[in-house]
Amino acid sequence: ESNGGVRVMPLGDSITEGTQVPGGYRIGLWQRLAAGRYTIDFVGSQYNGPANLGDHDHEGHPGWRIDQIDANITGWLRTSTPRTVLLHIGTNDVLQNYNVSGAPQRLSTLIDHITAAAPNAEVFVATIIPLSNSGQEAAARTFNAAIPGIVQSKVSSGKHVHLVDMHSKLTTADLIDGIHPTANGYDKMAAAWYAALQSVPGSIGQGPGTSPSPSP
Repeated sequence: ESNGGVRVMPLGDSITEGTQVPGGYRIGLWQRLAAGRYTIDFVGSQYNGPANLGDHDHEGHPGWRIDQIDANITGWLRTSTPRTVLLHIGTNDVLQNYNVSGAPQRLSTLIDHITAAAPNAEVFVATIIPLSNSGQEAAARTFNAAIPGIVQSKVSSGKHVHLVDMHSKLTTADLIDGIHPTANGYDKMAAAWYAALQSVPGSIGQGPGTSPSPSP
Protein backbone atom coordinates (compact mmCIF):
# COMPACT_ATOMS: atom_id res chain seq x y z
CA GLU A 1 0.00 0.00 0.00
CA SER A 2 1.26 3.51 -0.73
CA ASN A 3 0.29 6.62 1.18
CA GLY A 4 2.86 9.10 -0.09
CA GLY A 5 4.79 8.88 3.17
CA VAL A 6 8.49 8.39 3.80
CA ARG A 7 9.45 5.10 2.17
CA VAL A 8 10.88 2.55 4.63
CA MET A 9 12.02 -0.93 3.55
CA PRO A 10 11.99 -3.64 6.25
CA LEU A 11 14.67 -5.99 4.85
CA GLY A 12 15.68 -9.45 6.00
CA ASP A 13 14.40 -12.97 6.54
CA SER A 14 11.55 -14.64 8.45
CA ILE A 15 12.18 -12.34 11.42
CA THR A 16 11.23 -9.42 9.15
CA GLU A 17 8.28 -11.30 7.65
CA GLY A 18 7.02 -12.22 11.10
CA THR A 19 7.09 -16.00 11.11
CA GLN A 20 5.01 -17.28 14.07
CA VAL A 21 3.56 -13.77 14.48
CA PRO A 22 2.57 -12.46 11.02
CA GLY A 23 3.81 -8.90 10.56
CA GLY A 24 6.44 -9.33 13.27
CA TYR A 25 8.15 -6.16 14.47
CA ARG A 26 6.44 -4.20 11.72
CA ILE A 27 3.20 -4.15 13.72
CA GLY A 28 4.64 -2.42 16.77
CA LEU A 29 6.81 -0.17 14.63
CA TRP A 30 3.83 0.92 12.52
CA GLN A 31 1.79 1.63 15.65
CA ARG A 32 4.60 3.71 17.20
CA LEU A 33 5.07 5.68 13.98
CA ALA A 34 1.33 6.32 13.73
CA ALA A 35 1.16 7.41 17.37
CA GLY A 36 4.08 9.75 16.71
CA ARG A 37 2.17 11.09 13.69
CA TYR A 38 4.88 10.14 11.24
CA THR A 39 3.60 9.36 7.74
CA ILE A 40 5.46 6.25 6.63
CA ASP A 41 5.11 4.02 3.58
CA PHE A 42 6.53 0.53 4.15
CA VAL A 43 7.88 -0.80 0.84
CA GLY A 44 9.01 -4.12 -0.62
CA SER A 45 7.93 -6.94 -2.91
CA GLN A 46 6.43 -9.05 -0.08
CA TYR A 47 3.11 -8.54 1.69
CA ASN A 48 1.72 -9.99 4.92
CA GLY A 49 0.40 -9.20 8.36
CA PRO A 50 -2.81 -8.41 10.25
CA ALA A 51 -5.24 -5.52 9.87
CA ASN A 52 -3.67 -3.52 12.71
CA LEU A 53 -0.51 -3.33 10.62
CA GLY A 54 -1.46 -0.36 8.47
CA ASP A 55 0.94 -1.15 5.62
CA HIS A 56 1.82 -4.76 4.82
CA ASP A 57 4.67 -4.30 2.31
CA HIS A 58 8.13 -5.55 3.26
CA GLU A 59 11.23 -7.30 1.94
CA GLY A 60 11.45 -10.18 4.43
CA HIS A 61 12.28 -13.55 2.87
CA PRO A 62 11.99 -16.59 5.18
CA GLY A 63 15.03 -18.84 5.19
CA TRP A 64 17.19 -16.47 3.20
CA ARG A 65 20.85 -15.87 3.93
CA ILE A 66 22.89 -12.73 3.35
CA ASP A 67 24.07 -13.88 -0.10
CA GLN A 68 20.51 -14.53 -1.27
CA ILE A 69 19.39 -11.05 -0.22
CA ASP A 70 22.50 -9.61 -1.86
CA ALA A 71 21.70 -11.31 -5.18
CA ASN A 72 18.39 -9.46 -5.37
CA ILE A 73 18.88 -6.22 -3.48
CA THR A 74 19.77 -3.88 -6.33
CA GLY A 75 16.57 -4.67 -8.23
CA TRP A 76 14.43 -4.34 -5.12
CA LEU A 77 15.94 -0.96 -4.30
CA ARG A 78 15.41 0.30 -7.84
CA THR A 79 11.77 -0.75 -7.65
CA SER A 80 10.98 0.48 -4.13
CA THR A 81 13.31 3.52 -3.88
CA PRO A 82 13.33 3.60 -0.07
CA ARG A 83 14.40 6.60 1.97
CA THR A 84 15.28 4.25 4.83
CA VAL A 85 16.28 0.58 5.04
CA LEU A 86 15.93 -1.59 8.18
CA LEU A 87 18.28 -4.58 7.82
CA HIS A 88 18.25 -7.61 10.12
CA ILE A 89 20.07 -10.46 8.36
CA GLY A 90 22.51 -13.28 9.13
CA THR A 91 20.37 -15.58 11.26
CA ASN A 92 20.03 -18.16 8.47
CA ASP A 93 23.77 -18.07 7.76
CA VAL A 94 24.18 -19.23 11.37
CA LEU A 95 21.30 -21.73 11.32
CA GLN A 96 22.58 -23.32 8.09
CA ASN A 97 26.20 -23.12 9.29
CA TYR A 98 26.87 -21.46 5.93
CA ASN A 99 30.50 -20.27 5.94
CA VAL A 100 29.75 -18.33 9.10
CA SER A 101 33.29 -16.98 9.33
CA GLY A 102 32.67 -15.26 6.00
CA ALA A 103 29.31 -13.80 7.05
CA PRO A 104 30.69 -10.42 8.20
CA GLN A 105 32.35 -9.88 4.81
CA ARG A 106 29.12 -10.87 3.05
CA LEU A 107 27.23 -8.37 5.20
CA SER A 108 29.78 -5.68 4.39
CA THR A 109 29.35 -6.36 0.67
CA LEU A 110 25.56 -6.29 0.97
CA ILE A 111 25.70 -2.92 2.72
CA ASP A 112 27.98 -1.62 -0.05
CA HIS A 113 25.43 -2.72 -2.65
CA ILE A 114 22.62 -1.03 -0.71
CA THR A 115 24.48 2.26 -0.41
CA ALA A 116 25.52 2.12 -4.07
CA ALA A 117 21.94 1.58 -5.29
CA ALA A 118 20.38 3.98 -2.76
CA PRO A 119 23.14 6.46 -1.88
CA ASN A 120 20.82 8.89 -0.12
CA ALA A 121 19.01 6.28 1.96
CA GLU A 122 19.56 5.91 5.70
CA VAL A 123 20.57 2.28 6.28
CA PHE A 124 20.02 0.82 9.75
CA VAL A 125 21.94 -2.41 10.37
CA ALA A 126 20.90 -4.54 13.32
CA THR A 127 22.87 -7.09 15.26
CA ILE A 128 20.90 -10.35 15.02
CA ILE A 129 18.69 -11.40 17.90
CA PRO A 130 19.62 -14.28 20.24
CA LEU A 131 19.21 -17.96 19.41
CA SER A 132 18.30 -20.60 22.01
CA ASN A 133 20.79 -23.20 20.77
CA SER A 134 24.03 -22.43 22.60
CA GLY A 135 26.34 -23.32 19.73
CA GLN A 136 24.34 -21.24 17.29
CA GLU A 137 24.17 -18.38 19.77
CA ALA A 138 27.96 -18.43 20.09
CA ALA A 139 28.20 -18.13 16.30
CA ALA A 140 25.63 -15.32 16.31
CA ARG A 141 27.64 -13.43 18.92
CA THR A 142 30.83 -13.79 16.88
CA PHE A 143 29.01 -12.49 13.81
CA ASN A 144 27.45 -9.64 15.78
CA ALA A 145 30.82 -8.63 17.22
CA ALA A 146 32.02 -7.76 13.72
CA ILE A 147 29.06 -5.54 12.84
CA PRO A 148 30.02 -2.33 14.72
CA GLY A 149 33.35 -2.20 12.88
CA ILE A 150 31.66 -2.82 9.55
CA VAL A 151 29.19 -0.01 10.18
CA GLN A 152 31.93 2.33 11.34
CA SER A 153 33.93 1.67 8.18
CA LYS A 154 30.93 2.70 6.08
CA VAL A 155 30.35 5.82 8.19
CA SER A 156 34.02 6.72 7.83
CA SER A 157 33.66 6.57 4.05
CA GLY A 158 30.69 8.93 4.14
CA LYS A 159 27.85 6.44 3.92
CA HIS A 160 24.52 6.87 5.74
CA VAL A 161 24.78 3.66 7.79
CA HIS A 162 23.70 3.25 11.41
CA LEU A 163 24.14 0.46 13.98
CA VAL A 164 21.14 -0.88 15.90
CA ASP A 165 22.03 -3.11 18.85
CA MET A 166 19.09 -5.48 18.54
CA HIS A 167 20.73 -8.51 20.19
CA SER A 168 20.80 -6.92 23.64
CA LYS A 169 17.12 -6.01 23.51
CA LEU A 170 15.87 -9.61 23.56
CA THR A 171 16.67 -12.74 25.53
CA THR A 172 15.89 -16.36 24.69
CA ALA A 173 12.77 -15.94 26.86
CA ASP A 174 11.47 -13.66 24.09
CA LEU A 175 11.61 -16.48 21.50
CA ILE A 176 8.60 -18.64 20.62
CA ASP A 177 10.56 -21.52 19.04
CA GLY A 178 14.19 -20.79 19.88
CA ILE A 179 14.62 -18.66 16.73
CA HIS A 180 11.64 -16.37 16.11
CA PRO A 181 10.33 -13.87 18.67
CA THR A 182 7.04 -14.00 20.50
CA ALA A 183 4.65 -11.09 19.95
CA ASN A 184 6.28 -9.39 22.94
CA GLY A 185 9.74 -10.09 21.54
CA TYR A 186 8.81 -8.58 18.19
CA ASP A 187 7.49 -5.54 20.04
CA LYS A 188 10.89 -5.12 21.73
CA MET A 189 12.41 -5.12 18.24
CA ALA A 190 9.88 -2.49 17.17
CA ALA A 191 10.85 -0.27 20.08
CA ALA A 192 14.53 -0.55 19.18
CA TRP A 193 13.92 0.28 15.51
CA TYR A 194 11.72 3.23 16.47
CA ALA A 195 14.32 4.67 18.83
CA ALA A 196 17.00 4.30 16.16
CA LEU A 197 14.83 5.98 13.53
CA GLN A 198 14.02 8.87 15.85
CA SER A 199 17.74 9.40 16.44
CA VAL A 200 18.45 10.04 12.74
CA PRO A 201 16.74 13.19 11.46
CA GLY A 202 15.01 12.69 8.14
CA SER A 203 14.91 8.90 8.27
CA ILE A 204 11.17 8.96 8.98
CA GLY A 205 10.44 12.53 7.97
CA GLN A 206 9.18 15.01 10.50
CA GLY A 207 6.56 14.31 13.09
CA PRO A 208 4.20 17.03 14.31
CA GLY A 209 5.60 20.15 15.91
CA THR A 210 9.03 19.74 14.37
CA SER A 211 8.52 21.72 11.18
CA PRO A 212 10.46 24.96 10.99
CA SER A 213 8.63 28.17 11.74
CA PRO A 214 7.66 30.19 8.69
CA SER A 215 9.96 33.07 7.91
CA PRO A 216 8.57 36.46 8.91
